[in-house]
Amino acid sequence: MSDPKNDATRQAALDYHEFPNPGKLEIRATKPLANGRDLARAYSPGVAEACLEIKDNPKNASRFTARGNLVAVITNGTAVLGLGNIGALAAKPVMEGKAVLFKKFANIDCFDIELNEPDPHKLADIVCALEPTFGAINLEDIKAPDCFIVEAICHERMNIPVFHDDQHGTAIVVGAAATNALLVSKKNFSDIKIVSTGGGAAGIACLNMLIKLGVKRENIWLCDIHGLVYDGRVEDMNPEKANFAQKTDKRRLNDVIDGADLFLGLSAPGILTVDMVKRMAAKPIIFALANPVPEISPVDVLAAVPDAIMATGRSDYPNQVNNVLCFPFIFRGALDVGATQINDAMKLACIAGLAALARATTSAEAAAAYQGEPMTFGPNYLIPKPFDPRLMGVVACAVAKAAMDTGVATRPIEDMVAYRERLDGSVFKSAMIMRPVFEAARSTSRRIIFAEGEDERVLRATSAILEEMTDKPILIGRPDVIEQRCERAGLSIRPDKDFEVINPQSDSRYRDYWQSYHQLLERKGVTPDIARAIMRTNSTAIAAVAVHRNDADSMICGTFGQYLWHLNYVNQVLGRDGKSPVGALSLMIQEDGPLFIADTQ
Repeated sequence: MSDPKNDATRQAALDYHEFPNPGKLEIRATKPLANGRDLARAYSPGVAEACLEIKDNPKNASRFTARGNLVAVITNGTAVLGLGNIGALAAKPVMEGKAVLFKKFANIDCFDIELNEPDPHKLADIVCALEPTFGAINLEDIKAPDCFIVEAICHERMNIPVFHDDQHGTAIVVGAAATNALLVSKKNFSDIKIVSTGGGAAGIACLNMLIKLGVKRENIWLCDIHGLVYDGRVEDMNPEKANFAQKTDKRRLNDVIDGADLFLGLSAPGILTVDMVKRMAAKPIIFALANPVPEISPVDVLAAVPDAIMATGRSDYPNQVNNVLCFPFIFRGALDVGATQINDAMKLACIAGLAALARATTSAEAAAAYQGEPMTFGPNYLIPKPFDPRLMGVVACAVAKAAMDTGVATRPIEDMVAYRERLDGSVFKSAMIMRPVFEAARSTSRRIIFAEGEDERVLRATSAILEEMTDKPILIGRPDVIEQRCERAGLSIRPDKDFEVINPQSDSRYRDYWQSYHQLLERKGVTPDIARAIMRTNSTAIAAVAVHRNDADSMICGTFGQYLWHLNYVNQVLGRDGKSPVGALSLMIQEDGPLFIADTQ
């Protein structure tokens, strides 16, 4: 009997792909085509001018066509994740999905191309022939060792980036996770022993990347479905596996796991046992990346070895090794500088950017997207989350700079600061509009009082102000609570050290504040006792009095509760002498530009 829950999930996925229009992609024009003049420019005869400019200088293709922002996602469907060799046509939904991710995370346009060609040399010939159309090539779901052959041929013959994401995307994210895992466990790449299971394209690429990060080849033990890869083995071998062959009489995973610092699994469920984990080195690092079921359950690992550091390929456990952390942004950086290839320096720059981002203070936007999940650097947070909006600016910039530094950029970026701002503006749609406001704010220093100083969003805003502005934040709240929540949020700021705190329960200004409030509102029925109570309990009123007494220049309130409730207290204190402090300004970001809606009355 079928499982109704599984049946419903299956049908929901099918409906998602079928309705309201089949598939996940469409093509839209970026230029108007409203009249005969537009038609004459878009096609004949006006299009000839763009053609001639490109004929005279091929670099002009990125000026007059979409090629500079266009990637091909190409497969022959011989090794689709979790499905195997299902053929090119059946792989099309996966390739469409990859194209959607490119657009969503990096605003890169994609065509998915599925080819009925099992021969790797013929497949490479077809891919190479597509160079005039695309700014870069993303190879996907091609079986090993064919994928190595195709990529090598394309890399040799093509003058645009060719990137096999199954190999290098996985390797980059594993490299970033391993970098931070070793920091947490206080170990070095050059000293660790690695045991890996799999031996496919992703596994080999990960091991090669770890060597580039400092691991010694002799410290790597590779096992596949036939056991250990050893010197002299002939069964199911290829040159890529042979690079990791060990001279030993050991033959099984169980024989080589003792003392391993890092287990890297890209194989099958149940490969690693609890007994093996217990025989690994202290503070073992276990990357069990088989999907959908990992080589060992994180629950079992942590029950047996509580100080183990885990990563999986699943989103329901911490430290998901997900290629989406890498491929949109490495392509973004490569395309923006017109890179002719994605070289090792660019991959290492991507690793360094990802690792550093996980160690940095978490952004408010990322925290909001992953409420309740650990976002402080440590065993449960080794790599950023996919929806961290800082990924675009940090990773793409690092990749672009590495491309320029290594001489593979045909369109170097002169102003990296402006480039970073443009990238951030593509993620934060209001950033370009608000930049003049931010620049003006940086030129002066104000005392800003936050009424809800214990709110995590306020604490993150305070951290950002202290990093980017010269303003002096003042928070209303209990200092011990504020400090605890700063620690919980992974913020380095601390009350009284980095910013001023007004503690309603105990503050030397309390008497002055309630007396001021009483004087302002005594004719409206506010007695001294009421004034005292409000100055102990109402943070919005306290903030307003602080501004009234010139202890602060501006105030921010209303992170909870109703707008009119807060407005009433602000108006009572600041709306004096016939002056109204109230005005409303809303900004709507639309496809054709911003729309401001204002109410000054």
